[in-house]
Amino acid sequence: MAHFFTILFIILYGYTLVTTISVLLLENRNPAKSLSWMLVLLFLPVVGIFLYLLLGQDFRKKKIISKKSIRRVNDRPVASFDIGKLDTTFIDNQHLKLIKLLYKNSEAAGYAFNKIEILSDGESTFNALFEAIQNAKDHVHIEFFIFDDDKISNQLRELLIQKAKEGVRIRMIYDYWGSFDLSKKYLKSLSDAGVFVRPFLPFRWRISRSSKINYRNHRKLVVVDGKIGFTGGLNVADRYIFGNRLGKWRDTFLRLEGAAVQGIQLLFMVDWYFVDQKLIEGTEYFPKPKKFDQNLVQIVSSGPDSDWPAILQGIASAFSSATKYIYIHSPYYMPTDVLADCIQMAALSGIDVRLMVPTKSDSKFSDASTSSYLAQALEAGVRVFRYKEGFLHSKAMVIDDFISIVGSTNMDERSFAQNFEANAFIYDAATALKLKELFLKDSEHCEELTLETWTNRKRRQKLIESFARLFSPLM
Repeated sequence: MAHFFTILFIILYGYTLVTTISVLLLENRNPAKSLSWMLVLLFLPVVGIFLYLLLGQDFRKKKIISKKSIRRVNDRPVASFDIGKLDTTFIDNQHLKLIKLLYKNSEAAGYAFNKIEILSDGESTFNALFEAIQNAKDHVHIEFFIFDDDKISNQLRELLIQKAKEGVRIRMIYDYWGSFDLSKKYLKSLSDAGVFVRPFLPFRWRISRSSKINYRNHRKLVVVDGKIGFTGGLNVADRYIFGNRLGKWRDTFLRLEGAAVQGIQLLFMVDWYFVDQKLIEGTEYFPKPKKFDQNLVQIVSSGPDSDWPAILQGIASAFSSATKYIYIHSPYYMPTDVLADCIQMAALSGIDVRLMVPTKSDSKFSDASTSSYLAQALEAGVRVFRYKEGFLHSKAMVIDDFISIVGSTNMDERSFAQNFEANAFIYDAATALKLKELFLKDSEHCEELTLETWTNRKRRQKLIESFARLFSPLM
């Protein structure tokens, strides 16, 4: 009898294995990725299939958030965008190509005449955020990857409860795994006060749900009364103000007024429809925007549900358009082949390319993997700086005194393919010059690497880094 069940198990397992590999092949992914997963499936019996179901599936074509729901949200009254009527007096053809790309690959409208404020530390960010929420009259929409159950997060909780009791409608989205440490007491206190709180992709003991555990909402979005918007790389945690074992965390956030707030509002509405299955309706969410400075902003989203890796394509296109310089902040540097090629080609062609990463990050494995990519960058002529004044968590880029990119997207495969992300692409000289100034100021707190010293690292260290690099798609 036992022999019969063993044979039955082998037959069923063989059928499952062949079916899984067939599905993997038909997805026509990058050959290296497909081969890697095939080796995992073949040489890790049972465990390999479990890992593939948990981490390996490609949901880009399966649409975790359906196009139908996005279209329903996009029917809301927003400022119309006619790319054919775009004011090109301050935008040249190269920048226009990037704008058209982002409109085509992610339906990212271009919002003109915005007020843009760059917030470069935790104190200024939370002060601006709390002030805007304190003055809210109609609604607050707030979405972060991480809400820590700590001092600053509880200050925010108390403020949201206060505003809800005043009659302001509060909607809050938190990522289930990113905010896993949030207590039931924390969440219940918000719900009891009338705050609408929803988790993004909570874990369920069903394969259809648990298989999406690897896809997280990494976005950071806040909208107050449809008039003020925030986005960037910061989470709600004490470490941005008080620091932790790595020191104080340095990040970049944006405070926006004007039409671009509608782009953030639309993106929040899409996410809310996904977590709550209810459409947010009402013209009060899209008040007529005031006009401020001459600039253009696109709020670009991407994730495992989108047709194209929009943010990756946008960054690659922006880098390819550079003629003078590219300055990059990133807490992790594990670029895709496309992005690594763009960076290295820019440096080889004489463009001043500078990359800033932290000396130490919150993950030793990510540290090691990042280090494995730096030699190639240095060989191409990229100037590499390692930030020593705490932990650099900023995801900000500036190109040629005009294009600025600020958001939640890290320079790694997870952000480009597996996480739900949001970045602001800004076409504005004043914003670019401010970001450039901040980059140069941060450089004063850095150690600049040289190719000679970096290539002379111990062989054992290089092997550890190369091994860590193998797992960079999962980080």
